Amino acid sequence: MLESLITSKTRLRLLVKFFVNSKTQSHLRGLADEFGESTNAVRKELNNLTNAGILVKKTDKNKIEYQANVAHPFFSNIQEIIRKYLGLDQLLEQILERMGEVNQVILTGDIANGIDSGKIEVVITGDALNEEYILSLSSKIEKMIERKVALTLNDKRILAPGLILFDKESGN
Repeated sequence: MLESLITSKTRLRLLVKFFVNSKTQSHLRGLADEFGESTNAVRKELNNLTNAGILVKKTDKNKIEYQANVAHPFFSNIQEIIRKYLGLDQLLEQILERMGEVNQVILTGDIANGIDSGKIEVVITGDALNEEYILSLSSKIEKMIERKVALTLNDKRILAPGLILFDKESGN
């Protein structure tokens, strides 16, 4: 659906890259390699998004690093749209609704780094999680969001590398 609004695939990939996790930083050549696109195509879209104030660039030695502009007035709106596009809102809602006493929901893997590989990996921590429900949940969510979903359960809180979607202790 978002593809009909944002017709440039490169622009959409850049928005996913930088707005799933606002801490993500990358440079032109790395993005071109990751997307399998020419540096000119990526540079054009980076310039458009930077000129619009949606991305900011920082010089690091000889490289220019790009990152989402968290001070942009539409930052939270764009981030919410991208997360809905990926189905992260529905994923979180389904997990919190029926999983039991959830303490954390952490997005890991490619998607946590802004790479839409079609697979979403999630670590769920909590006490007395409904393990039976988890078996049926993956396939249900996959149909809803049209992406492969891998859910991992853990009874203890963890400090996993990734993006925290929910944390009971921090109220996030």
